[in-house]
Order: sequence, then structure tokens, then C-alpha cells
Amino acid sequence: MNWYLKVLKQYADFKGRARRKEYWMFFLFNILISYALLFLGILLESGLLSTLSTIYSLAVFLPGLAVGVRRVHDVGKSGWYLLIPFYNIYLVCSDSEPGTNNWGDNPKGIGNDSVIDAIGTE
Repeated sequence: MNWYLKVLKQYADFKGRARRKEYWMFFLFNILISYALLFLGILLESGLLSTLSTIYSLAVFLPGLAVGVRRVHDVGKSGWYLLIPFYNIYLVCSDSEPGTNNWGDNPKGIGNDSVIDAIGTE
């Protein structure tokens, strides 16, 4: 659940990088919450819960887009690659680009030289 909340805290942050786990955990929780609200609305025959499901989906659209862009940044591509069908699925499933790229340090810490470069300069 922490990964889901981390994405919501970075609501419209399109800068930086996001790990695969962050992206897919947000995706998973988002789908589970959306379907739970939708199915409860159908079972209870309540238009309110179905409407709430729609409002929820609209509310998490921007953070979902932002985490998708950060995920594509993590593999070293521009966020615009999300617009290419099927290739974007390949990108969000790909492993992180090691080290620092144009969008920051590797969130896994693999290949980041900034910590080593800072030793001895204090």
C-alpha cells in the first residue's frame, strides 16, 4: 500500500524516475479499488457507488499518467513514448537503466556514482 500512497503524494510530478514495482503496485491497487467500487454499486443497485467509481477513476488519472511517465524515464526514454501502443507496455515492463540518466539517479541505487563521487569532497 506504501507504493500506492507514494504515487498519490507525487500527484502531478512528471520529473524523476519510478521503479517497476512502484508502477505496477499503483496499477494493481487502482484496478482493485475501481472494480470493488463498481461491483459494490452493481450488487447494491446503487448509482452512487458507480458514480463514485467514475469519480475515483478520474481522480487517479493524473497520478497514473505521472507514474507512467516516470516509469518510462527510468528506462531512459521520454514520457512521450507512452503514446505509442504496445511499445509502452514493453517499456513499463523493462528493467531500469543502470546509473544516472537525464531524469535522475536510478531509484534502485544500481550504478549511481553520485554517492561515490561525493566521498572526500566534504
